[in-house]
Amino acid sequence: MKRKVILFELNEVPWRVIERFAGERPASALARLLERASTFITRTPDRQLSPWTTWATVHRGVPDADHEILDFGQELDRVNQRYEPLWRLAADAGLQVGNVGSLHTYPLPEYIDACAFWIPDVFAPSHECKPVEAETFQEINLRMSRESGRNVSRRIPANLAIRFVKNAARLGITARTAASVASQLAAEIMQPRVKLRRRTFQSILAFDIFHSLLRHSHPDFCSFFTNHVASAMHRYWAAAFPNEYRENRYDARWRAAFRNEIDWAMEAFDRMLGILLRFVEQNPEYSLWIASSMGQAAVESNQIKRQVLLTDVDQFMTALGFGATEWERRPAMEPRVIVKVPELRAEEFAGLAGSFDSSASTQSTA
Repeated sequence: MKRKVILFELNEVPWRVIERFAGERPASALARLLERASTFITRTPDRQLSPWTTWATVHRGVPDADHEILDFGQELDRVNQRYEPLWRLAADAGLQVGNVGSLHTYPLPEYIDACAFWIPDVFAPSHECKPVEAETFQEINLRMSRESGRNVSRRIPANLAIRFVKNAARLGITARTAASVASQLAAEIMQPRVKLRRRTFQSILAFDIFHSLLRHSHPDFCSFFTNHVASAMHRYWAAAFPNEYRENRYDARWRAAFRNEIDWAMEAFDRMLGILLRFVEQNPEYSLWIASSMGQAAVESNQIKRQVLLTDVDQFMTALGFGATEWERRPAMEPRVIVKVPELRAEEFAGLAGSFDSSASTQSTA
């Protein structure tokens, strides 16, 4: 039997969260899977600890000292030729591949004819997808990711939302998901704090699309990436695990309000996992691989009440002496800012920007 693989990329979720969730919910899909799954802990000599680096290491099989992918928006043509990612290796072997959201998957690859489907990551600068019907979702996905870097935005252009709703059934958005979205929007009116869960709903919608594409095309190798649990962990670890700190500076009211948010995000993952387990049971040629990156633990729990942020990048670049045609802003995880400048001015920019922030990095045109 020809073996096929589904790679589920559950970003940054450590065993601490997985084991607690499964232990408290023995009937969950995750608990049932762990009873029979093989598990491994791998290590890499990467110098930079960040998901945009470690996933590049996973996809290419070499550490960051070789692939040198250290941030979003880098030009990848040369590194992709030298260290081919998993999808390219599979396509070169005559296999059909698919991807929804894996990091560093923009632009559409030159082997797109070998792709059953391809929806790039949320840091893509534009919304091209295969199939083209997915582009309405990707437009919303990218817009919400841009506007929700620090706090979740509620702004969705009406015309874009209407186009997506009209196309939702064709994309595979289920009635359950549609009802959940409606319930979420209603809940935000009564409890504005729950709008933070919109990040998870981005992943829920993306998964519906992934599952539909998987069922209809049955690719030989495909991947799905989600950051929704990590997003909750970054913000609410001190609420879920309050006793893991020498001094937890978050007050009791805040901890009580947000203590279940990581579990809520894990429950969304568990529903996805249950769907994929049923798919694999019905299609025994498939193996399901679940991979995480890095993990997380308790970090210093100071509430951030003030931040100094670069909000007017145009003015900043003008002050550094760069005209409007001499630089291009690239997507980034806020509050980081990434700009692309001409190679001849890269060192000049690094020096000027470094006078503001010694950790500033640059990317020149190839």
